Amino acid sequence: MHIHTPASSDYQTSDVKYLDILRSAEARGLDLIAFTDHNSVAGYAGMQQEIAQLELLERLNRLHANERQQLEEYRRLRTRILALPGFEFTATFGFHILGIFPETKPLREIEYLLLHLNIPADKLDEGPCEVGATADVLTAYRTIDEAGGIAIAAHVNSSHGVAMRGLGFGGQTKIAYTQDPHLLALEVTDLEQKGRRTMAAFFSGTKPEYPRRMHCIQGSDAHRLTRDPKNIKNLGVGDRVTELLLDEVSFGALCDLFKGTDFARSRPYRPSQAPVDFIQAAREAGPSIIQSFHESYSQRGGKLKGIIADVCAFANTNGGTVYVGVSGEARKRASGVNNPKEAMQTIKKAIQSITPPLEATVDVHKSGGVNVIRIIVPRGDDLPYAIDDNKIYLRVEAETTLAVRDEIVQLVKRKEGGARAAAGEPASALESAATPTNGVAGPPRTGVEIVESGEREGRWYHTMRDLRNGNVVKNVTQKSARKLWHYAISQHEKHPIDSTQLNWVGDLALLNKSQHAGKHRYDLAQRQPDGAIRVYYGVTEDGIHGPWRKLVGLEE
Repeated sequence: MHIHTPASSDYQTSDVKYLDILRSAEARGLDLIAFTDHNSVAGYAGMQQEIAQLELLERLNRLHANERQQLEEYRRLRTRILALPGFEFTATFGFHILGIFPETKPLREIEYLLLHLNIPADKLDEGPCEVGATADVLTAYRTIDEAGGIAIAAHVNSSHGVAMRGLGFGGQTKIAYTQDPHLLALEVTDLEQKGRRTMAAFFSGTKPEYPRRMHCIQGSDAHRLTRDPKNIKNLGVGDRVTELLLDEVSFGALCDLFKGTDFARSRPYRPSQAPVDFIQAAREAGPSIIQSFHESYSQRGGKLKGIIADVCAFANTNGGTVYVGVSGEARKRASGVNNPKEAMQTIKKAIQSITPPLEATVDVHKSGGVNVIRIIVPRGDDLPYAIDDNKIYLRVEAETTLAVRDEIVQLVKRKEGGARAAAGEPASALESAATPTNGVAGPPRTGVEIVESGEREGRWYHTMRDLRNGNVVKNVTQKSARKLWHYAISQHEKHPIDSTQLNWVGDLALLNKSQHAGKHRYDLAQRQPDGAIRVYYGVTEDGIHGPWRKLVGLEE
């Protein structure tokens, strides 16, 4: 979905025809491509005009033999390959954005969009990379989307990408550029790589400030037919491809996939390798705020209730996926589900106990040679969701837990739009709290903080702050506390902080580093300008940012 033609001013080879590009796409086994010249649809228009001219000569019975051969080849290839019109727009500050449209979209309308985005009229046919002052990134997303196109942030982690390293914008700008509702996908250059530091992992929905999981794809950004032997970074047509599972090869199916929440239907294309087992890949990532695992769905032992509690929690938090028939331990053999049809019916019926009604997708897939049930849960918009009318669950990191009063209030406020710092929603107040101000680092973005403690009738009550979403919960006791809270309260009561004994790095200190479920957790302290000490318990790597990363030994 990112192919340039000679209509781009920086195209790298000469004497390339539009038919050559289609032939190269066929040779690489591509089903769908998009012509995305710089700030122009001149390449796609040139191909259309060439075909129209050949068809006119055919109607006039004036085709030469070589022209007839060209027309027949065009018709054959256009039947074999869906070629979509598009452009690579250069937004303000040089960021690149792909706009891709249905093949039925009049090209004049696409040109009008480019004019509306402030591309100079005299540049429309030149395919220039630099076009002066144009529209901003968010305006481009909205304009493309409202015109019926697909907006994709191009090579986000590379040059001219909205998420490239060293981007000198504030956190709120980065969040907006990658989480905007008009943006449907991110093009990344490391889709083939694995690990927590890849773009796909970063935008998986686990980051507190980036709660919307994004579809990540890859494209060749081809400025030539074949890879440059002198510079392997200059790719040719089909050198970096995304494989999509679509009901049909059409723009509508493509759009539906990117607007949906099934992230297992896209992956890097690996023709010479075994198919990717996305369930095993999910197990390797482990339980988190967006996924959980259950080996069985039997009602005995409350296992089915646990599954439905997860579904309810995901709907109330940030959406997510539940896998049934496998454990969260990647090395453990998958047990599978013996009768998947019956299992799906049982689970679907149980989901109906959630109120208000929730539309979750339940399907079956193979993993490790066994059947596994997958439940895709959207982030709900009719909060709060409850089981049996009164049991309201939340997902707190990798734990599903009953919501307490203050959290239920926050859910209601989130529905009403009255609180930006609600669960899973990026909020300016929350982001600014995590941003250094006057040289003071913002707190971590995950974990928990004990804001206040007091004793009543011989029992200690604590006020807890969830650092992921800013929620404050009062009157928590050690007995009523959930796992992370219980840990924080125990540490707070058993190991009171003595600031003189801490190894300070500036105004930050590392209290403890531990490992839980294969992931590192940190207890951290911060000295305030007035001398007060704030302590943050159970901080995960997703919550470490800025000077905290240097403190705990993570690369920035």
